[in-house]
Amino acid sequence: MATDTRLKESLPAITERIVETYEECGAIHHLGHCPLPSYREVVEIMADLREILYPGYGRRQNLHMGNVAYHVGDLIDSLHDRLTQQIARAFRHNCLAQDLETDFEVRAQEIAIQFLSTIPELRRLLSEDAQAAYDGDPAAKSLDEIAFCYPGVAAISVYRLAHVLYELGVPLIPRMMTEYAHGKTGIDIHPGARIGNRFFIDHGTGVVIGETTEIGNGVKIYQGVTLGALSFPRDESTGKVLRGNKRHPTIEDEVVIYANATLLGGQTTIGHHSVIGSSAWLTRSVAPHTIVTIENPRLRYREGPDVRLDDGYPDRLNYQI
Repeated sequence: MATDTRLKESLPAITERIVETYEECGAIHHLGHCPLPSYREVVEIMADLREILYPGYGRRQNLHMGNVAYHVGDLIDSLHDRLTQQIARAFRHNCLAQDLETDFEVRAQEIAIQFLSTIPELRRLLSEDAQAAYDGDPAAKSLDEIAFCYPGVAAISVYRLAHVLYELGVPLIPRMMTEYAHGKTGIDIHPGARIGNRFFIDHGTGVVIGETTEIGNGVKIYQGVTLGALSFPRDESTGKVLRGNKRHPTIEDEVVIYANATLLGGQTTIGHHSVIGSSAWLTRSVAPHTIVTIENPRLRYREGPDVRLDDGYPDRLNYQI
């Protein structure tokens, strides 16, 4: 491929202008500081965790009860070291001046061990989530199909891992994990949300579940559902957004929320065994055993002049619902 070397001579000047912006726009670079958690390493850690959560479905085939302990033991040993390193980086980046004497590696190792010790319980939770997906979708042919193919199960799996780290106080990494899952599945679950067992997201694209959302047991939601904030309270003196308040809804047990429904506000509670219809917009609470739907719109069908009227449809030229 032929190139003009004269044009390439402009590259040093371009480089110089780019570097100048690193001082002008200092808020969006991380230069001269301790290393941040590695995004690539966090993604690889998630892949190894999936190998443990769903053995036999991933990179390593031909696993059985005679050899799986060796496979899992090797992964756990590696994960211990890698998690310790990445968690220590996250803590060091997030530390305050008074924390500079903290041994971040020791603290990170303790959390890595605590995190890995939760995997048996996480597998039990995810087993119930997978069963809920199978029971809730007549198109599912097997639990193998659920594990391989369902984006809702993939997103929930990452969320449950990230939520443990979030509860253990690990900065940055839980959000990195759920945003990776968001990019892969189209499902955005904040790691701070609290979600009960037997949770099923059907189809999933466009689902948003905010940080302070609370979801009970046996809940099922469809694509496009938003569990979001109604407004952001601000400090009266500074005008800055106040953080840490309950901003997102509470969904009680056995609720079904259909496609594109929007539920907003920290004071909004959806009572148990309720059904929220498609495209509903809710900013106030709903009592248990309530069905919420929007009124059917009036639809008008106007067919062309060549349409036959003897095809079994009454007055197809002007048919309203």
